[in-house]
Amino acid sequence: RADEDDAQPQGPEDGLLVALLQPAPQQQAAPPQQAKSALSPELNSALLKLQEAVVKEPGKAENWIKLGNFQFDNQNPAAAVTAYENALRLQPGNANVLTDLGIMYRELHRFDDALKAFREAERVQPGHRNALFNQGIILYYDLKRKDEAEAAWRRLLAADPNAHAPDGTPVSELIKHLH
Repeated sequence: RADEDDAQPQGPEDGLLVALLQPAPQQQAAPPQQAKSALSPELNSALLKLQEAVVKEPGKAENWIKLGNFQFDNQNPAAAVTAYENALRLQPGNANVLTDLGIMYRELHRFDDALKAFREAERVQPGHRNALFNQGIILYYDLKRKDEAEAAWRRLLAADPNAHAPDGTPVSELIKHLH
């Protein structure tokens, strides 16, 4: 997730990107729902506590972020999207949440929404490494827009000349392979 280590961009190869919830209405937060996949008793207990927190204090963005992060970490992208969208309605402009939302949109093959989230994260926090790296991933691999992918990765290198992919490949090498 973007909040865990901003210096380590997340891409589709890093294993983190591995529900039946609808997006929440614009005016009010959607109630949390159970994850689609089976969870261990410990994880299920943790999920229930997070869900109770958002029911008790639905206007507290941090509760929604924690629920979204749990769903992200447990490969439930639809539920993560709902939680992150609720968090952003309460606390717009959180670059890390926007980036995590973008990653979850990508998992759901909502590539244009993912790109929009990454670009918004970059707008509110110029040089946001994960947002820039993932823009390149979406643009190159999913939307087949090589020139725009290269531009995003060049902005990443301007922010961090030593930026690298999760597998350790320098972003400068990724750009070389675009040509």
